[in-house]
Amino acid sequence: MLDTRFNAAPTVIGSLPHKDPQAACALIARYLTEIPAWPQLPKRAFEEDMTVQFTERFPGITVDADRIFIKQDLSFDTALEALYSAYIENNYSAMSVSPAYAAGLHAFLNLEQLNSLVVKGQVPGPLSFGLTLKDEENMSLLHNEVLLDAGARFLRLKAAWQENALRRLNKNTIIFIDEPVMASYGSAFFLISKDKVLELLQEVLHGISGLRGIHCCGNTDWSVLLDTDTHIISFDAYNFTGSLALYPEAVKALLLRGGAVAWGIIPNTEEALLKESISSLKDRLEEAMAPFTRHGVRFQQLIEQSLLTPSCGLAGLSEEGAETVLDRLVNLSVRMRNRTY
Repeated sequence: MLDTRFNAAPTVIGSLPHKDPQAACALIARYLTEIPAWPQLPKRAFEEDMTVQFTERFPGITVDADRIFIKQDLSFDTALEALYSAYIENNYSAMSVSPAYAAGLHAFLNLEQLNSLVVKGQVPGPLSFGLTLKDEENMSLLHNEVLLDAGARFLRLKAAWQENALRRLNKNTIIFIDEPVMASYGSAFFLISKDKVLELLQEVLHGISGLRGIHCCGNTDWSVLLDTDTHIISFDAYNFTGSLALYPEAVKALLLRGGAVAWGIIPNTEEALLKESISSLKDRLEEAMAPFTRHGVRFQQLIEQSLLTPSCGLAGLSEEGAETVLDRLVNLSVRMRNRTY
């Protein structure tokens, strides 16, 4: 049985608006004492874009100014063979992430006296990775089965390397797979079968030995993601309050097997933040949780097996706005924990 009794503890999806990795980590350490997460810093450098920072050492990867693509030149086959060799041997150290690509991660790994319940990391999902990365002809990896499968195996090693690195801080870890592209699942834009989606997601998930989660910040067919071996489902409960409620039995099954839900209830835009108070956010969260109590899940269980997060990343905010999000996140967590059931 999993132990995901986080009791509405606060954490973040990943990105912050900072350029200074030490300042970003100090903010995380100050507010997120139970489940700190390393910060992605896309404003610091192009290399810290959510997908780009995990492309380092991928076969044929080429960075040209602010463009990244796959170049299948004479060295490509050798690099692809090296990737599969590392995969077969589970040699995740061959796919490490350098400080140039993830300054926030390496600053986080140097934090001292981080006495947390668990530490959180994240990698892009294989589908979002496959859509973002393109070849020289501007064709995405989603349309190249060889590269798409290689991408899933590559990300499995990246996730395993990150998990092992984070265990220097805490033996308890969560690694999330971020799959924003799943918001397009089922559309003409996304012509990949459910079986293939599951195969790719499972490939990455099974490289994570500790707790593993999947995050999608849009509306999607949650039954697909709930069919994976994920332990945690993370969704935008602020903008898509009722989206997960369409799958009450699948969510109930997740909770029964010890899983959890991460409720992305704090908005990540300055405009929306100005409209909300802790009380209004509490009401909104309870509204999102209510359909599950009507299907036999105790409210106390929902709280116990939940995390609270922003709706998505915070890179689009000012540094002050990001701190406001974290402050409200922590205060809402306290309010939910003190709620009389």
